[in-house]
Amino acid sequence: MCEAYDTLHELGYGHSIEVWDGATLAGGLYGVAIGRMFFGESMFSAATGGSKIALAALAHHLDLRGWPLIDAQVENAHLMSLGAMSWPRDRFLDVAGTLAGEPGEPGNWSERFGVVPAWCLAVETGRASVVEGETGRTT
Repeated sequence: MCEAYDTLHELGYGHSIEVWDGATLAGGLYGVAIGRMFFGESMFSAATGGSKIALAALAHHLDLRGWPLIDAQVENAHLMSLGAMSWPRDRFLDVAGTLAGEPGEPGNWSERFGVVPAWCLAVETGRASVVEGETGRTT
Protein backbone atom coordinates (compact mmCIF):
# COMPACT_ATOMS: atom_id res chain seq x y z
CA MET A 1 0.00 0.00 0.00
CA CYS A 2 2.81 2.43 0.88
CA GLU A 3 4.52 1.72 -2.43
CA ALA A 4 1.27 2.34 -4.33
CA TYR A 5 0.78 5.73 -2.65
CA ASP A 6 4.42 6.65 -3.23
CA THR A 7 3.86 5.93 -6.94
CA LEU A 8 0.61 7.91 -6.98
CA HIS A 9 2.46 10.81 -5.34
CA GLU A 10 5.30 10.63 -7.88
CA LEU A 11 2.68 10.72 -10.67
CA GLY A 12 1.04 13.78 -9.08
CA TYR A 13 -2.19 12.14 -7.92
CA GLY A 14 -1.43 11.07 -4.33
CA HIS A 15 -1.29 13.82 -1.72
CA SER A 16 -0.76 14.07 2.02
CA ILE A 17 -1.81 17.04 4.10
CA GLU A 18 0.28 17.28 7.25
CA VAL A 19 -0.25 19.37 10.38
CA TRP A 20 2.92 20.21 12.28
CA ASP A 21 3.42 21.69 15.74
CA GLY A 22 7.02 22.75 15.42
CA ALA A 23 8.97 19.57 14.68
CA THR A 24 6.13 17.28 15.84
CA LEU A 25 3.62 15.80 13.43
CA ALA A 26 0.22 16.58 14.98
CA GLY A 27 -2.05 14.97 12.38
CA GLY A 28 -2.99 14.79 8.77
CA LEU A 29 -4.72 12.98 5.98
CA TYR A 30 -3.94 11.50 2.60
CA GLY A 31 -5.83 10.66 -0.53
CA VAL A 32 -5.96 10.78 -4.30
CA ALA A 33 -6.90 13.68 -6.58
CA ILE A 34 -8.40 12.78 -9.96
CA GLY A 35 -9.67 15.59 -12.13
CA ARG A 36 -11.37 18.03 -9.74
CA MET A 37 -12.27 15.33 -7.22
CA PHE A 38 -10.35 14.50 -4.03
CA PHE A 39 -10.86 11.01 -2.64
CA GLY A 40 -9.78 10.96 1.01
CA GLU A 41 -8.25 7.70 2.14
CA SER A 42 -7.29 8.10 5.77
CA MET A 43 -7.00 10.70 8.55
CA PHE A 44 -5.03 10.58 11.79
CA SER A 45 -4.34 12.68 14.86
CA ALA A 46 -1.32 12.50 17.11
CA ALA A 47 -2.56 15.63 18.91
CA THR A 48 -6.06 16.89 19.59
CA GLY A 49 -7.58 18.36 16.44
CA GLY A 50 -4.76 17.33 14.09
CA SER A 51 -6.99 15.59 11.55
CA LYS A 52 -9.67 18.28 11.82
CA ILE A 53 -7.13 20.95 10.98
CA ALA A 54 -5.85 18.94 8.01
CA LEU A 55 -9.35 18.40 6.63
CA ALA A 56 -10.31 22.06 7.12
CA ALA A 57 -7.13 23.21 5.39
CA LEU A 58 -7.64 20.79 2.50
CA ALA A 59 -11.24 21.96 2.11
CA HIS A 60 -10.04 25.58 2.10
CA HIS A 61 -7.30 24.81 -0.46
CA LEU A 62 -9.71 22.98 -2.77
CA ASP A 63 -12.48 25.54 -2.37
CA LEU A 64 -10.12 28.31 -3.51
CA ARG A 65 -9.58 26.28 -6.70
CA GLY A 66 -13.25 25.57 -7.35
CA TRP A 67 -13.23 21.93 -6.24
CA PRO A 68 -16.68 21.52 -4.65
CA LEU A 69 -16.45 18.01 -3.19
CA ILE A 70 -14.22 15.75 -1.07
CA ASP A 71 -15.04 12.05 -0.80
CA ALA A 72 -14.67 11.12 2.87
CA GLN A 73 -15.76 7.50 2.16
CA VAL A 74 -17.47 6.69 5.45
CA GLU A 75 -20.19 8.60 7.27
CA ASN A 76 -19.35 8.97 10.95
CA ALA A 77 -20.13 11.37 13.78
CA HIS A 78 -16.66 12.95 13.60
CA LEU A 79 -17.01 13.90 9.92
CA MET A 80 -20.63 14.95 10.30
CA SER A 81 -19.58 17.31 13.12
CA LEU A 82 -17.20 18.95 10.63
CA GLY A 83 -19.95 19.59 8.10
CA ALA A 84 -19.90 16.41 6.01
CA MET A 85 -23.14 15.44 4.30
CA SER A 86 -24.42 12.02 3.35
CA TRP A 87 -25.59 11.74 -0.27
CA PRO A 88 -27.55 9.01 -2.03
CA ARG A 89 -25.13 6.72 -3.88
CA ASP A 90 -26.49 7.54 -7.36
CA ARG A 91 -26.07 11.28 -6.80
CA PHE A 92 -22.55 10.85 -5.46
CA LEU A 93 -21.48 8.63 -8.38
CA ASP A 94 -22.92 11.09 -10.90
CA VAL A 95 -21.25 14.18 -9.38
CA ALA A 96 -17.95 12.45 -8.54
CA GLY A 97 -17.77 10.97 -12.04
CA THR A 98 -18.32 14.37 -13.62
CA LEU A 99 -15.72 16.07 -11.40
CA ALA A 100 -13.15 13.29 -11.90
CA GLY A 101 -13.50 13.76 -15.66
CA GLU A 102 -12.74 17.48 -15.54
CA PRO A 103 -9.22 18.94 -15.79
CA GLY A 104 -7.53 18.93 -12.40
CA GLU A 105 -4.19 19.91 -10.93
CA PRO A 106 -1.94 16.85 -11.10
CA GLY A 107 1.58 17.31 -9.85
CA ASN A 108 3.22 18.19 -6.60
CA TRP A 109 0.91 20.46 -4.63
CA SER A 110 3.69 21.58 -2.27
CA GLU A 111 4.49 24.71 -4.29
CA ARG A 112 0.80 25.58 -4.64
CA PHE A 113 -0.32 24.64 -1.12
CA GLY A 114 2.89 25.14 0.82
CA VAL A 115 2.87 26.03 4.49
CA VAL A 116 -0.20 27.87 5.70
CA PRO A 117 0.31 29.63 9.08
CA ALA A 118 -2.35 28.85 11.67
CA TRP A 119 -3.17 32.51 12.31
CA CYS A 120 -3.88 33.05 8.61
CA LEU A 121 -6.41 30.23 8.38
CA ALA A 122 -7.87 31.07 11.78
CA VAL A 123 -8.62 34.61 10.61
CA GLU A 124 -10.13 33.42 7.32
CA THR A 125 -11.81 30.16 8.28
CA GLY A 126 -11.09 29.11 11.85
CA ARG A 127 -8.53 26.54 10.64
CA ALA A 128 -4.83 26.01 11.38
CA SER A 129 -1.36 25.29 9.96
CA VAL A 130 -0.65 22.57 7.39
CA VAL A 131 1.95 21.31 4.98
CA GLU A 132 1.30 19.33 1.80
CA GLY A 133 3.78 16.52 2.20
CA GLU A 134 5.99 14.50 -0.08
CA THR A 135 5.97 11.08 1.57
CA GLY A 136 7.29 12.52 4.76
CA ARG A 137 7.82 15.96 6.22
CA THR A 138 8.03 18.97 3.94
CA THR A 139 9.54 22.16 5.28
